[in-house]
Amino acid sequence: MSCDHVQSAGPATPAAALDTLDRDAEEPGAAELSYLELLARGASAEAYEQPVLTARAAGRTPERITGLERAKLLALRVRSELEGRRRREAELSALFETAHDLAGLRDVDAVLQAIVQRARSLLGTDVAYLSLNDPARGDTYMRVTEGSVAARFQQLRLGMGEGLGGLVAQTARPYVTDDYFKDSRFQHTLTIDAGVRDEGLVAILGVPLMLGAHVIGVLFAADRRARVFEREQIALLGSFAALAAAAIDTANLLTETRSAVADLERANGIIKERSAGIERASDIHDRLAELVLRGGGVQDVAAAVSQVLGSTVEFTENAEPRTLHRSRAEGHAVRHGDGWTAAVAAGGELLGALVLRGHPDLDPVDRRTLERAATVTSLLLLARRSAAEAEQRVRGELLDDLLDARARDPRQLRDRAARLHADLDATHVVLAARLADPAPGDEDDGGARRRLWSAASRLAGTRHGLAAARDGGSVLLLPVDAGDTATDLARRTARHLGTAVRRPVTVGASAPVTGLADAPDTVTAAYAEGRRCLDALCLLGRGGDGAAAEDLGFLGLLLAGERDVSGFVRRTIGPVVAYDQRRGTELLRTLDAYFASGMSPVRTKGELHVHVNTVAQRLDRVTRLLGDGWQHPARALEIQLALRLHRLEAPPARR
Repeated sequence: MSCDHVQSAGPATPAAALDTLDRDAEEPGAAELSYLELLARGASAEAYEQPVLTARAAGRTPERITGLERAKLLALRVRSELEGRRRREAELSALFETAHDLAGLRDVDAVLQAIVQRARSLLGTDVAYLSLNDPARGDTYMRVTEGSVAARFQQLRLGMGEGLGGLVAQTARPYVTDDYFKDSRFQHTLTIDAGVRDEGLVAILGVPLMLGAHVIGVLFAADRRARVFEREQIALLGSFAALAAAAIDTANLLTETRSAVADLERANGIIKERSAGIERASDIHDRLAELVLRGGGVQDVAAAVSQVLGSTVEFTENAEPRTLHRSRAEGHAVRHGDGWTAAVAAGGELLGALVLRGHPDLDPVDRRTLERAATVTSLLLLARRSAAEAEQRVRGELLDDLLDARARDPRQLRDRAARLHADLDATHVVLAARLADPAPGDEDDGGARRRLWSAASRLAGTRHGLAAARDGGSVLLLPVDAGDTATDLARRTARHLGTAVRRPVTVGASAPVTGLADAPDTVTAAYAEGRRCLDALCLLGRGGDGAAAEDLGFLGLLLAGERDVSGFVRRTIGPVVAYDQRRGTELLRTLDAYFASGMSPVRTKGELHVHVNTVAQRLDRVTRLLGDGWQHPARALEIQLALRLHRLEAPPARR
């Protein structure tokens, strides 16, 4: 008969089971069936005494009572075995769940809290707690508690060897006490005892948390009453301690792994940043090398660096002085406002600066890129200066040969000029340039004259002309463009050179000349004329201006190398002469009479034997032809001189 059959058909109480025994006294196994029913119901241990007591009270035979006693003992043994198995099953389940939690470890505090909770539940204690060793301080401290109510207890720190926990941590062996305060095996301290007393603990079990051969802490189970912990309970708490140690070790490994991963990520970021920087540096190096090889200039370098750095980079000769000198002294780019300045220097000379704007935060790689670009810029400037100086010397030597009127082969002169992109067969003007008088306190130590020669040479190079330093100033030989005059060229040259040297420059120009290769003395004569014109400008107080002889009236006529009388007459009274020739009028005769009469219209009418209104009408016509101001003293003097020269040039019939 099965147990299920017993549960469904048999009596539900020990008394009913005894009645069954009475009715079936001779039936084999009746007592065993009664105890099976008790086992099936999970009755308490006291219930197993009832059948024996009832049989004795009913006066059953000794054999029957002995059989019942034997059945009771067997049933109690089976009951104990079943309870043990159930307890071990619960323990194993708790250990499995804890191990499962550990496998999915995310928060070590949560796992440790679960361990002490399950230890407390399975051991049936009032309190469970866990402490960890602190190698830095040489003690152990409370980490997790469950069931604790005393704040001082939860904050305890135990020195090695102090209290039960300190002894476990020191010896790496489990310790148990039925009554903590009566146990002399432990080193009692006021602090520890006060904490234990606040918590009201009496019986305490502690097992070590082991990682290999090292104790990292202690797991405790404690009751507030005297209690004897069984061997199985000590072993169970030890299993939980092993899981707790594994959890802590796993957490430490995870922390180390996360730290290592974070370090690797930072290192990877640095490597990527450095790699990007190296790529940018390589890119700018290639670009700058290409620029130098194909003859790029300073502005090309600035544009290339602007593109690489993503901000505007400019070359300037007028950087903020303090920042410029600081960059030069430190040998690095320095921050200025919202940008950076890198000095462009060669030896002891400052040539300018590369200025990066709108980029206040510059990493080291980009900063070195700006500095490298400044170095390349200085090399380009030096190379350009060397080439310019060489070309200036060559241009100056050719012009010196022309000015000194040395006997030269015209073909050789033309070949030398062609190599400089100059054409000696074209029409040129010789210009004499000199610095105006310096302002008070502005001493001219030769630096300004060198700048003037350099600026004149650059201008001559761009205009396919020649330039040289001479007589404390500079001389230029520049071709004349179509529709241009010597006066226009002189004035433009004065403005250009004055701007370049940042001081007024006076320029005197000769009349246009040709045939320079065939007659070098032509240049010499033209330069003398330009010098005379320059001196005249200075005497007239027109320093910083530019002019040709034709602009100086009769003074220009006197200064000109060749007396261009016809040109002077044409420039001064040409419109009046042409009007008389076309209309048959007598404006020239009226002008002669007007000046001879002291510029009096009344006396002029008597000289001409005409009405005064006729004189007035003729003078109005002259004003329309010569413009307002012709009667001013200086202009009137030139007109009178032109009238006399015209009479000298006129054919006899016209005289």
